[in-house]
Amino acid sequence: MELLDAYRRSLADFTDWVAQVGPGQWTAPTPCPSWDVRTLVNHVVSEDRWSVALMAGRTIAEVGDRYDGDQLGDDPAEAARDVAAQAELAFSRPSALERTVDLSAGATPAEEYLHQLLAEHLVHGWDLAVAIGADPRLDAEAVTECARWFRGRIGDYQRDRLVRADVEAPRGADAQDQLLAAFGRDPLWAP
Repeated sequence: MELLDAYRRSLADFTDWVAQVGPGQWTAPTPCPSWDVRTLVNHVVSEDRWSVALMAGRTIAEVGDRYDGDQLGDDPAEAARDVAAQAELAFSRPSALERTVDLSAGATPAEEYLHQLLAEHLVHGWDLAVAIGADPRLDAEAVTECARWFRGRIGDYQRDRLVRADVEAPRGADAQDQLLAAFGRDPLWAP
């Protein structure tokens, strides 16, 4: 599967799950310690806003603290859909994946950044789905693409404490559960 297609699917799935959040579920716990549903969704929406700015050539210093705080407003589903459409457009422009973007880790190829965002939407999409009791099945081809990319980076993520290293996939785990465990998630987590 092409990376951009996998990313598009992950965006669509994430925004679909945001639209399913019920009024009483915004404070529900998620697999991310200390994050409730609203905090998790706000985090991803903020990341998407950053991606639009960075893909437009802005630097971290130029963006500053613009995307700190609440990014959801009164209609989180609309905020998520709106910025997802902008992010998809930013990465779909001709030669977009040939660019370099300014990340906190330094100058980064846009293709690498897009892989990071694919992982962000898949893993946090699953977090959201299980937190609200929705079907947490991720797009199988997007999972395969993300797992292929992550195999070469898992050590870095664990060393930098971006993922827990002590989670093992259950015996007989499918590709999705293996990916979730690699990202430090217990595939059997339930609220």
